[in-house]
Amino acid sequence: MARIVVALGGNALGDTPQEQRKAVENTAGSIVNLIKEGHEVILAHGNGPQVGMINLAFEDSSANGSGVPEMPFPECGAMSQGYIGYHLQNAIGEKLEEENVDRSIASVVTQVIVDENDDAFDNPTKPVGSFYSKEKAEELEKEKGYNMIEDSGRGYRRVVPSPIPVDIAEKEVLKTLVDDNHLVIACGGGGVPVVREGSKLKGVPAVIDKDFASEKLAEILDADMLVILTAVEQVALNFGQENEEWLSKMDTEMAKEYCKEGHFAEGSMLPKVEAGIKFAECDSNNKTLITCLEKAKDGLDGKTGTVIA
Repeated sequence: MARIVVALGGNALGDTPQEQRKAVENTAGSIVNLIKEGHEVILAHGNGPQVGMINLAFEDSSANGSGVPEMPFPECGAMSQGYIGYHLQNAIGEKLEEENVDRSIASVVTQVIVDENDDAFDNPTKPVGSFYSKEKAEELEKEKGYNMIEDSGRGYRRVVPSPIPVDIAEKEVLKTLVDDNHLVIACGGGGVPVVREGSKLKGVPAVIDKDFASEKLAEILDADMLVILTAVEQVALNFGQENEEWLSKMDTEMAKEYCKEGHFAEGSMLPKVEAGIKFAECDSNNKTLITCLEKAKDGLDGKTGTVIA
């Protein structure tokens, strides 16, 4: 059948470890159904709530005089890859056994290489962590060099850069595992962002959009399709308005025009469509499907979802 990179959105996971354990049970069933159909599946996932929770826990503990050090942001990302991967491995492994599907599964803590000269480093936009008063935000800016912004009237938050992925450090390992028919979970939360410093890879306080990281993963693994799972069944023009129009397919030029017209929200549908365009343009046979988790199989069968080709 097809080699597919599946990018799991936040709705496929939970906001807490307890919620996540429950959510991944449903996720596991959908993923195993794709494997039973004969598809070769590689998983990527977001980590928005999880990495913020980890960062905040260390930050609060350190501030309360516990002796626990603050945890650098790249390490928080690596931790989130580990515990989300563990939950996914556990749930999917159980489902594979129930369905008598012989497939091993492993999570790879993935370092995603970014360009240190990426413009994103001069314009941090990705909010992370907790909300603060204006006075506390100014204190953090002065003491720790954080970039702080007012966020939707709810207080001030730290913002970090969101650079574009250039390469994946573990790509040869991932290729070997996938070629040997193992189910691989990679690029969790967009991967740990790193820059090259000579022969070293250095972690940087940033968040790579998981849709762009998933696209890079699909490109490197020579996938046939990128499947981006989100909260809606199809992409829409004029979303939530009276003249809302659901789309079953777009060619890349049409999709670019819709992006320019501002139909897709930043930080929500826009990066999904942009990632879909990029993957489709890598090869004339490539396709991107955007749909919800519950409709993934129907989307691959051409019954729903939005296809970019």
